[in-house]
Amino acid sequence: MELSEKPIANPLIVLREEFDDWAILFDPDTGNAFGLNPVSVFIYKRLDGQHTLGDIMKELRTECKNVPEDADKHVQDFIDDLLKKGLAGYEFHQE
Repeated sequence: MELSEKPIANPLIVLREEFDDWAILFDPDTGNAFGLNPVSVFIYKRLDGQHTLGDIMKELRTECKNVPEDADKHVQDFIDDLLKKGLAGYEFHQE
């Protein structure tokens, strides 16, 4: 993922939030489910095609305490994993 890219959550994927801030991503086409911790939920909700990795990291550092120095790498790896699994992608505009 390039730093200027703005990924978007796959609109066909269901995000089910639990009472304890954890969540499940469910792909109804495959039946696959993926558990998300609270930080992953925070990131996933910002995959709206409007936020870059830098934007997400800025919000994460503002909202969360004790964010590690290398968090950028972990967030990028998480987003890359979502992209590989088809849980997120990019919106393309043709002219």
